[in-house]
Amino acid sequence: MSDDTTRDIFIAGLKNAHAMEKQALSIMEPQVKRIENYPDVAARLEDHIRETARQIDRLDEILTSFAEKNSSLKDAALSFTGSMAAFSHTVTGDEILKNSMTNFAFEHFEIAAYRSLITVAELGGFPAMVNPLQANLNEEIAMAAWLEDNLRSTTIKFAKLKEAGRSAKM
Repeated sequence: MSDDTTRDIFIAGLKNAHAMEKQALSIMEPQVKRIENYPDVAARLEDHIRETARQIDRLDEILTSFAEKNSSLKDAALSFTGSMAAFSHTVTGDEILKNSMTNFAFEHFEIAAYRSLITVAELGGFPAMVNPLQANLNEEIAMAAWLEDNLRSTTIKFAKLKEAGRSAKM
């Protein structure tokens, strides 16, 4: 594989990751605004929203170092689909559960994306790019672990609120 081909693959992956993180924000931000009965979930989402903003900054820095920038079209398209996904759960009776499952799946998609990007950075001889990508990956792994560790307690709380006839609203 030529150096130019590897560079092109890497830049495309960075632009995709940037759009992916914009999509993540468009999913999490509406969720956190709707949460009423799950303060631990709200707090962790707020933390991860801040992490995601830093992840976008890291991606911007890497793109700039290659004299590239994000794809506004990809960012807008994925942000729109993320917003629609978040909205679609608002009409369900178990929004918190659907959001928890969706967030868990999305975190694993992000983990896979960063692992792939790190591999391309290594293949392309871009070792200085590995550390910021690894930082993003570590944050995604931590969020996925938190979601996994808390899915049971969130589900139990949801069920108990429903059983007691109380609002189980997000």
